[in-house]
Amino acid sequence: MLIKVEHLSYVYGRGTAFEQKALDDVSFEIPEGEFAALIGHTGSGKSTLIQHLNGLLRATDGKIYYNGQDIYAEGYDMRKLRTNVGLVFQYPEHQLFETDVFTDVCFGPKNMGLPEDEIKERARKALALVGMDESFYKLSPFDLSGGQKRRAAIAGVLAMEPRVLILDEPTAGLDPKGRTEILEELKSLQKSRGITIILVSHSMEDVAMYADRVIVMHRGQKKFDGTPREVFRHYRELEEFGLAAPQITYIVQKLRENGVNISEDLMTVGEARDAILALYRKKGEGTC
Repeated sequence: MLIKVEHLSYVYGRGTAFEQKALDDVSFEIPEGEFAALIGHTGSGKSTLIQHLNGLLRATDGKIYYNGQDIYAEGYDMRKLRTNVGLVFQYPEHQLFETDVFTDVCFGPKNMGLPEDEIKERARKALALVGMDESFYKLSPFDLSGGQKRRAAIAGVLAMEPRVLILDEPTAGLDPKGRTEILEELKSLQKSRGITIILVSHSMEDVAMYADRVIVMHRGQKKFDGTPREVFRHYRELEEFGLAAPQITYIVQKLRENGVNISEDLMTVGEARDAILALYRKKGEGTC
């Protein structure tokens, strides 16, 4: 198991008048190569949780294992962990700071102490992976569009060649086209390079479309953990947590309430369309 979290708890301001428990006895495992989504209402503990996975925050209680090793063990190389577990914060353009895109993407590999040739090669490969060619290299990061800034920030993490890529709302504020392009690139990275993806998202449609697995957080606790189909069956409970299922889930439920014999596990518009067309074909053949 690549990442293992055992009974993790975290308290902000411990021992002060402002003490607040952000995580409460959270446990889960993430295998290598999985695309996992982390969902929850604002304040559910999502962002706090992901900052534990590469050691930016240290748990108040509990354990985290990366590749079988306890990251809290004495002498553990936390710097190496952060090259293997890359974190792209919400609004990742705030991670851009160099004079041009290429120099910015070189920053991570340079801090790893790599030879100059390897630094540049990694930067070129990372930028290519996110769809940015040489025409972007000398541009200021601050002159890029919103979507291009996200790609540049993701490339800066990819240049360190992490095994795990964690992204906190990477599509926030983007138009539908930009959001789709970013998510398609992430899915491609998972499939082509075997990178483990952990995506924090408020978009249930995106989660249904791209994730292999969904972890639901509420008030610092893990409430559900399973495939998107398994989790979104609990759409009534999700509503109690301030969440929802993909919109198509509600349309399907309404159809079922009106006597349409259609599966309740449909999550995308494409799946619903195919199921409805199949019903019409059966009806036309007199078998429905």
